[in-house]
Amino acid sequence: MDTIDTELTEGDADPASNAPAALEHVVDPVVLVRDGAIVYANEAARDEFGLSDDANGERGDAEFGDTWGTLGEEIDETTVGTARTVELEHMDYDARVHRAVDGATIVFSRPAGTDSPASDRAVKARAVNEAPVGVTISDPSLEDNPLVYINDTYRELTGYGFEDIVGENCRILQGPDSDPDAVGEMRAAIDDERPVTVELKNYRKDGSEFWNEVTIAPVYDDRGELTNYVGFQNDITARKEAELEAERRTEELEYTLERVEGLIQDVTDAVAGSETRTELEAAVCERIVEESAYDGAWIGEHNPASREIDVRTAAGQSPADPATGDHPAIETLETKSVAIETIDGATRAAFPLFYNDIEYGALTVRASTERDLSEREVVILSALARAAASGVNARETSRMLATDAVVAVELEITDPAAVPVAVSQAADCRLEYRRSVHRTGAETASLFTAMETSAGESADLAGTLTESAADLETVDLSVLVDRDNTCLIELVTEENVVAWLSDRGVRTQSIIAGDGRARLTLEIPRSADVRSIIDEIEGRYDGTDVRSFHHREPDSETRQEFAARLEEELTDRQFAAIQRAYLGGYFEWPRPATGEKLAESLGVSRPTFHEHLRNAEAKLCRAFFGDE
Repeated sequence: MDTIDTELTEGDADPASNAPAALEHVVDPVVLVRDGAIVYANEAARDEFGLSDDANGERGDAEFGDTWGTLGEEIDETTVGTARTVELEHMDYDARVHRAVDGATIVFSRPAGTDSPASDRAVKARAVNEAPVGVTISDPSLEDNPLVYINDTYRELTGYGFEDIVGENCRILQGPDSDPDAVGEMRAAIDDERPVTVELKNYRKDGSEFWNEVTIAPVYDDRGELTNYVGFQNDITARKEAELEAERRTEELEYTLERVEGLIQDVTDAVAGSETRTELEAAVCERIVEESAYDGAWIGEHNPASREIDVRTAAGQSPADPATGDHPAIETLETKSVAIETIDGATRAAFPLFYNDIEYGALTVRASTERDLSEREVVILSALARAAASGVNARETSRMLATDAVVAVELEITDPAAVPVAVSQAADCRLEYRRSVHRTGAETASLFTAMETSAGESADLAGTLTESAADLETVDLSVLVDRDNTCLIELVTEENVVAWLSDRGVRTQSIIAGDGRARLTLEIPRSADVRSIIDEIEGRYDGTDVRSFHHREPDSETRQEFAARLEEELTDRQFAAIQRAYLGGYFEWPRPATGEKLAESLGVSRPTFHEHLRNAEAKLCRAFFGDE
């Protein structure tokens, strides 16, 4: 165990009375001598050598016999202010002599491997000194309750040595960020002589901070009188920082959720309520900068000519216009992922505006303070960007589909990745596109008429189609109608070419597939970037060849003109049958009138009425679906 070096100094009138109380807690025997007389012996020395409590002033040779002669010589030979170790032949101890101006302190220690009556006490003292927590002892009988003992762990924990800390109050570890409430709680417990445990920020000798779990408890003697306070210090920095980080994240989450709810709702309303793309983008940017966390938001799109980002709309702090180089907006469009950049303490984050792989630019947000965007913020802003992209897609698609001027494009595709090509090739048949139907769950089912070819005549076309489709991955083929040499089939695929084109505002007028190739007739609004759409098709399907490309005005037949044309195509009997059936409630359920009664009203037989009605219905459907 480390000993406490206490030296007598010149001018000490009564060394024994000034002996620090700490020596009473030292496990090794300690005696203070002057002029060959013992002026103080600690409890360990009194117990071990049989010294009386009032041994002050007794001659050393009377207590230690011949050994004292050796000690006296060593004291005389020791330079003032130094120490030396003396091996004692007639004792089980070695002595450490500390020489002062007019006296000396002798600390007796048993060599390693030996035993003594005080061994239990030594083990306990060593255990305290080597304990994995800091241990201190203070003396409340002295002014300001100073520390009189610290163990090794306390030294390691705080950086203070024995000479730095003994004689000081434990508040030496406190600093500017020490919690005054915790300090007050300790002070009150000491005043009330009761134990207490607090957690507070303390400071090491080098000024570094650490979180300290401090336990202080009073110690009483056999008479019940307070003699000391023992303190235990435990470094809980890692746990405390984890707790504080958890609290910070919780507070951040609560704040984020509180403001995000309104932000998401307002952006959703802007997406739903805006009539144009420009109006939608402006509303999104303006709503984002209303949040104190952001001081700028803008949306830009790629300029294919300059390879820069041109700003379409902005709110708050204006961006660099245009964005070039390693700007996060350029990176996010290249990678289709979030890009974050911090320059001069300002954080900018760019979010891609993509819908079904269609690029609508990038949303860039600038944080209003010198901080990083949290993971939650990135997730939320990414969701807002997706919502904005969906809204832009809806506005652009509606605008393009409503336009009159179109570009008619005929393409030929030989890539089996196009499902009509793959199916017609596998079943050795001809496919003609009829219509597409959107199903629940965003699936698109396309209807095709399948016909046998002269080279691929089959007794069971439906079976051939079903068997061939089973070998094609991601293709779900159903035969809806099976006629002699033709079938009406439904194709459901993950990569539906009609749905993919529709998302880009392209109308698919026809698809004819056979002999390992498919010819598509498309109508692309002139307001769209026609070249970009064709480039996308060529990039999606290998072997794409543009066969024709011309501008035209689409049919502008009005509803009245359509009705008049259809009426001309119906015979008088067909027109009368369908008109009488509609007005008579024949298409309602339950039917208020039967086919037999309607036939009687026309003066025809029931089979004749149904024949006229079916023919009229067929002409109406052909006109509606454009199959004249």
